[in-house]
Amino acid sequence: MAGARVKIIPLGGYGEVGKNSTAIQCEDDLVAIDCGLMFPGGDLPGIDLAIPDCSYLVENRHRLRGLILTHGHEDHLGALPHVLPKLDVPVYGTKLTQGLLTVKLKEHGLRAKQVIVRPGERVAMGGMSAEFFHVNHSIPGCVGLALRTKAGIVVHTSDFKFDQTPTDGAPTDFGKLAELGARGALALICDCVRVERPGYTPSERVVAESLDQIFFDAPGRIIFTTFASNISRVQQALNAAYRFGRRMAIVGRSLENNVAVATELGYLEIPEDTLVGSERMGHYPAEEMVVAVTGSQGEPTSVLARIAADDHRQIKIAAGDTVIISASPVPGNEQTVSRTIDSLFRLGADVVYGALRPVHVSGHASQEEIKFILNLVRPQFCVPFHGDYRQMVLFQRLAGQLGFPAETVLLPELGQGIEFGDGKARFSERVQAGTVLVDGLTVGDVGQAVIRDRRQLAEDGVLLVSLVLDREKATLIGRPQIASRGFAYAREGDNLIEEACAHLLANLDHGPAGSAEQVSRAASDSLTRFVYERTHRRPLILPVVNEV
Repeated sequence: MAGARVKIIPLGGYGEVGKNSTAIQCEDDLVAIDCGLMFPGGDLPGIDLAIPDCSYLVENRHRLRGLILTHGHEDHLGALPHVLPKLDVPVYGTKLTQGLLTVKLKEHGLRAKQVIVRPGERVAMGGMSAEFFHVNHSIPGCVGLALRTKAGIVVHTSDFKFDQTPTDGAPTDFGKLAELGARGALALICDCVRVERPGYTPSERVVAESLDQIFFDAPGRIIFTTFASNISRVQQALNAAYRFGRRMAIVGRSLENNVAVATELGYLEIPEDTLVGSERMGHYPAEEMVVAVTGSQGEPTSVLARIAADDHRQIKIAAGDTVIISASPVPGNEQTVSRTIDSLFRLGADVVYGALRPVHVSGHASQEEIKFILNLVRPQFCVPFHGDYRQMVLFQRLAGQLGFPAETVLLPELGQGIEFGDGKARFSERVQAGTVLVDGLTVGDVGQAVIRDRRQLAEDGVLLVSLVLDREKATLIGRPQIASRGFAYAREGDNLIEEACAHLLANLDHGPAGSAEQVSRAASDSLTRFVYERTHRRPLILPVVNEV
């Protein structure tokens, strides 16, 4: 329709890998696609999760027609328990995606208006409609979508790859993509996280062949780990266990829940006499057992991490054990995963991981697949998502090889809307967007000041300074007391703490000291300068002034 305009608003997953969330708005109708989380790296000490700032959705919930989930991975639906209570809108997703969401919501005592959709189905959302099509990824039930608006068709690929021999037997719907291209797509929002990789992403069949060889060679028990939501990979492990006469036990709450849901919904087929309860693991010889566990990312409380620390009640590494890590580290988790692998080797296990054998393949498209989808859909405009900024730039260059001018491949930052209409695209006004930090039961209350203090504590430690102030005379009483935690200063013959106390007395004990607040500030400033001059370290100084 001439004059109609549609706006894409990135809320998460643009210029970053994780917490994927996109809003699409046309006139008075708004649709959200995905609402995921990100696991924080070492730069966010003490933080459990990072989720997108969905203030724009909350402020415009009166025009929000629905929230669409493309698939069941945490980086696409994991933020919903923290966001849905503020929105109260229907959530659309395939059967498995909804099953995994239900498990997650139950953990938080929540329910939602869940609507199951199927590939090929079209759903009206106010003045827009969403048509779903099947795409391959590393989880069943993954869909892309074509959002039909008055301004044109916006295609969202979801996470995808072109697997010609997928384990679930259903390749990506090439016909639908070609049809959308023939109709003339306005914009394509495209997965770009593997744009640095030439060629094609290998098929899941490669993993099946590798697992067969490892299961055949393994002399004893096999401990297998993958993402808890990677139902296809769990199916491959079950099939391999069945072929080689082994039983499999599932250990780890998230994996147990996901396997139960996938089995109930028909996405996971359990071979006869293969799955056993964890309480029966000891009933079978080691060479007949496979134990599927959580912990592919080295999470400190996961089953695999506790096994690696020799701290798991049921599972202890023994001679002949083979550990298969069928996952790649999420960016930021590389060191944690490496430490887990080292610990398992030290305990005597034979550890098999991606650098040694093809026990994992990505669920994301490489360069040739990205070229293929661009040529199939041939949109007027492209918007890469699910990638760091460098990957978005590389996507722009790759699209340029196919004849897309740079100005038609837009690289927005979070909150930076893109408005399309009348054959043109322009950046529109920014909306509030970014990262909300989850710390235990606290959501959004941990700010940069808290993170800065935590970093300082982690790097330089803390000095606790106790001072006693005579309230009436406004003078100090006695000597300051200084205690240190995590502050490395001790050298032979070094009396830094005693000297610091003397320095404080010399600088504070000359006439009236002032109020407790003034004394606290003066002590902090003085001690900070003194310690830095002596050590070139900046520990956090915490003065405590007791008035008597």
